[in-house]
Amino acid sequence: MKNSHIGCIAVILCSAIAGAQQPAAVEKRGFNSIVKYEHFLSGHLTELNGKYKFRVTETTYSPGGFIGEHHHAGPGVRLVVSGTLTYVQPDTTRVFGPGEYFYESGDVTHTAYNKTSAPVVILNFELLPAGWNGASTIPPVIKTMH
Repeated sequence: MKNSHIGCIAVILCSAIAGAQQPAAVEKRGFNSIVKYEHFLSGHLTELNGKYKFRVTETTYSPGGFIGEHHHAGPGVRLVVSGTLTYVQPDTTRVFGPGEYFYESGDVTHTAYNKTSAPVVILNFELLPAGWNGASTIPPVIKTMH
């Protein structure tokens, strides 16, 4: 019985610590996203059927717009439709223009900026958990020591 109390206390303490470390929402300015298409996976990859969905989202960055440090709930390919996007990862900064694609694994912290005087429009093609609702952007995951 004594060990079960210690276990319960450990779970409560760990939950409280994890809750205290939760980062604030992802900072955004001049940023707007509209889901254009969503479809639950089906087909020959039967182990994925019904567990994931494919989503296409159109994102517009106004001049000077940005999204702060974030991750994504799932991986995806991005297509810059118009404008010029500055994409910053911990070890590299790239500038993408119209017609250029890039891949995001979802688990690498990054930011994106429109440093120009014209809007930037991007199409996001993403794989998300079937039950995922809302934006795919999430605060960076906090690394814990094991």
